Amino acid sequence: MADRPACINAIGCAVPRHDVHDAFIAWAEGQVPGERERALFRRMAERSGIAHRWSVLPPTVDGGSPVDRGGFYADGMPPTSERMALYAVHAPALALEAVAALATHTSIEGITHLVVASCTGFVAPGIDQIIADTLGITGVERTLVGFMGCYAAVAALRTARHIVRSEPAARVLVVTVELSSLHLHDDHEIEPLLMMLQFGDGAAAALVTAGGDGLLMEHPFAVQLEQSAELIRWTVGDTGFRMHLSGEVPGRIQAALRDDAVRKVVLGTRTPGDIAHWAVHAGGRSILDAVEHGLNLRPDTLAPSRGVLARYGNMSSATLMFILADLLAGSPQGDGIALAFGPGLAAEGFHFRPT
Repeated sequence: MADRPACINAIGCAVPRHDVHDAFIAWAEGQVPGERERALFRRMAERSGIAHRWSVLPPTVDGGSPVDRGGFYADGMPPTSERMALYAVHAPALALEAVAALATHTSIEGITHLVVASCTGFVAPGIDQIIADTLGITGVERTLVGFMGCYAAVAALRTARHIVRSEPAARVLVVTVELSSLHLHDDHEIEPLLMMLQFGDGAAAALVTAGGDGLLMEHPFAVQLEQSAELIRWTVGDTGFRMHLSGEVPGRIQAALRDDAVRKVVLGTRTPGDIAHWAVHAGGRSILDAVEHGLNLRPDTLAPSRGVLARYGNMSSATLMFILADLLAGSPQGDGIALAFGPGLAAEGFHFRPT
């Protein structure tokens, strides 16, 4: 079994059609008390590396954003129950758009297993069951990866890898879907507003099999950074899910990637210079800067990650799949590493190479 392959054959991606990034910035500036603080927020927003973020929340009748009159957040912060009601409708729909996009790249006939990752909502019957019912694949084995955060794509793809290596005839559909825009909070401090500035909605779907063209997944890895559990937290509150993302995170990641023990886990016997492609979760500009400096990468090495961040923001678990999709579209040559960070603070990933 050690030499059995597992290949990401193709990836399809989907985002909603409502761009809320500029509207959020305008709203957030009004939340910050004091002109000096507002000016600081504007500078940080301009430096975020993000141009667009998309939301399943529809425009108002007048074309306004979710925070405008008639929008979802116009009359205050809705309870978690209302947010989950929207998740139950929009998460499966967006996931199925991603599956349809996948089907334009490869056949999705004969699916035997379904792995779904999501951390921005809960519904039962689950998204996995809804997807299976809609696609008419109700007899498949299902796995739901929940509440793991940004590195959940790694867990989902790693699960698919284990399946096809133990069952070479398996055809595994992997889906990641996140609706981060359902979790806006009425904050007035710069740090949480800048954290919310990062996140948008998106979904991706991949086909993983034991053969065919694409990216071979090899050498999965995971490492938890010491004394970092409080740096990234994701809790369920009365008015949505609340994330705490400490400003210490980029510094801790950069320091960890300079540590020989962590480098050995991530790189194995290789050096950063041996790796032609890096698919690093676009958690934010400062996260990507930390990886670049921690591994002494060339400035253009993380261009695929920065491109996804600019076009979509941080879509939690879906983000890494978008980056891998861009790499696949470019017919990559040479070895690569996929790397994501999330609650713990932990780093998870895998090595890959084109077939």
